[in-house]
Amino acid sequence: MNLLAPQQLGDTSVCSYLPEQIRCDEYFLATDITAKELDKLLSEGWRKFGCYFFRPSCRSCQACTPLRIPVNDFRPRRNQKRALSKGRLLDVTFGPLDFSPRVFEIYQSHSRVRFGREDCDLEDFLFCFYAPSCPGLQVSISLAGELVGVGWLDRGEISLSSVYFCFDPEHSKLNLGTYSILAGLDYAQKQGLQWNYLGYFVDGDNPTAYKDNFRPREHFDWKTGEWHQQ
Repeated sequence: MNLLAPQQLGDTSVCSYLPEQIRCDEYFLATDITAKELDKLLSEGWRKFGCYFFRPSCRSCQACTPLRIPVNDFRPRRNQKRALSKGRLLDVTFGPLDFSPRVFEIYQSHSRVRFGREDCDLEDFLFCFYAPSCPGLQVSISLAGELVGVGWLDRGEISLSSVYFCFDPEHSKLNLGTYSILAGLDYAQKQGLQWNYLGYFVDGDNPTAYKDNFRPREHFDWKTGEWHQQ
């Protein structure tokens, strides 16, 4: 690990998931993270964009719950089987990071429609997803030769971690968010990996709600530093 900035507390801000709460993250900056080091960081609740590694350190709230799926134990539910059925015409590829104008176009549209963000900056986008600090890959989902969804993942020795996924809102009926996780689980199983990390889940009606449908799963307890199955 090449540490660029030591672990420290960031500035406070209004939480994007729970506006009544004040968010504060602890973070560090690093490059050259090995697959083994990444496994350890993920197991401790860390997430990352580019070389920026972070996890919540909020004074009055611990609602952001890291989730991971034991790959070999997962069985799709009925609604997930429907998502797989809808995806029969989709082409899914896992490969190296591969930027294109279409990728950024999808990211912009997804951010605008899903989150109301109009100010997507290309430089920030490239920093978050195309300045790798650890082993990573990209999943591309196409329909009839047209790219309709793209995601970024980190790869440890025993873990796959979903960093971010976005899709063309014109194809929202395909349940591409759910489908991308199912595709990632299939990839992880074929690669002999143990865990698929989904990032943070916040209970309630918010963009993380779909993660609650994947069972069995384990959730991280911030107080004890242990993972518990649910």
